[in-house]
Amino acid sequence: MVLPSTTRLADLILNFANIFVGQALHGPTPHTRQYPILDPLTVSRSTRHTSRRDIMARVYADVNQNMPRSYWDYDSVNISWGVLENYEVVRKIGRGKYSEVFEGINVVNYQKCVVKVLKPVKKKKIKREIKILQNLAGGPNVVALLDVVRDSQSKTPSLIFEYVNNIDFRSLYPKFNDLDVRFYILELLKALDFCHSKGIMHRDVKPHNVMIDHENKKLRLIDWGLAEFYHPRTEYNVRVASRYFKGPELLVDFQEYDYSLDMWSLGAMFASMIFRKEPFFHGNSNSDQLVKIAKVLGTDELFDYLDKYEIELDSQYDDILGRFQKKPWHSFVTSENQRFISNEAIDFLDKLLRYDHQERLTAKEAQDHPYFDPVRDPEDFKRNNADPNEAYDS
Repeated sequence: MVLPSTTRLADLILNFANIFVGQALHGPTPHTRQYPILDPLTVSRSTRHTSRRDIMARVYADVNQNMPRSYWDYDSVNISWGVLENYEVVRKIGRGKYSEVFEGINVVNYQKCVVKVLKPVKKKKIKREIKILQNLAGGPNVVALLDVVRDSQSKTPSLIFEYVNNIDFRSLYPKFNDLDVRFYILELLKALDFCHSKGIMHRDVKPHNVMIDHENKKLRLIDWGLAEFYHPRTEYNVRVASRYFKGPELLVDFQEYDYSLDMWSLGAMFASMIFRKEPFFHGNSNSDQLVKIAKVLGTDELFDYLDKYEIELDSQYDDILGRFQKKPWHSFVTSENQRFISNEAIDFLDKLLRYDHQERLTAKEAQDHPYFDPVRDPEDFKRNNADPNEAYDS
């Protein structure tokens, strides 16, 4: 077998190690945030707003409480390191705040893979991602972690994942037809309900983290680096998710959020797909992001939400928020996007994009929505979507 031009993973890591170490010595790069890792048993309850009503997730609230501590206590994870020399890299395919991502190859079995070389972060964060991926192994549409390797000199870890022949969403989504959107959102919901049922919030749902092999109708939810175990009455960091997909709870500093955060992010993603507006909520800062949301969902509804959960809005909003009426979803329909719009689509969207996180559909409830009836049976979907040219109409 003729291998593509490759670089030994060990050599690549050695090259990166000098850069990474330099960054670590001089602190985080601009726009890089540090995310504290919370232990639910040591989070101070004294910092909680004691007057706020006791709130917890509507579903799967006690999953981790009913599991042995070893299931969710990632700080005690012992990592079993694989063989670094088994992997070579072919090309760079992405990067993030905490990693560089490459297409790779396993030189033992000649299988393609994805190599995620981690930048210097707290070991606890690395353990969290590995433990979560291990707990989710074999779940529907969750990317598979194949191996974990580390360079012996720099101690730089790399995660080895299954390869997905992904097409960038900016190129792929415009080619989708109505059934494609329904099918892939349903596939994403399967992954979300599975991880939620395992007591895990993804906390970074966005198109960039949804890999789609359109030819084989395969979807994988990736990048579990911000994912966290859900424990009731625990305050979590609000500096998670990407701006355009942040739920209102993050933007108003409500820390006792839950799985429903992922459902807002999915709703924002869905809105951009059916209205052909990427992103749908396009704020230029976190504060402006809330303003953009309020211009659609209304300010009266926002203040109802704040009152219910006894949330005090930051004074910075006094001058920028204004007053807005809630916009009807049909006001976003145009001749370009109307083929994606139906009463079921609007109803589904409306039940996701709610200020009040407790009012949003759960991932399980969402799968049962009539919007997905035409694609619920994979064979029906293939039959109804048989024309290969339909998905590529301009």
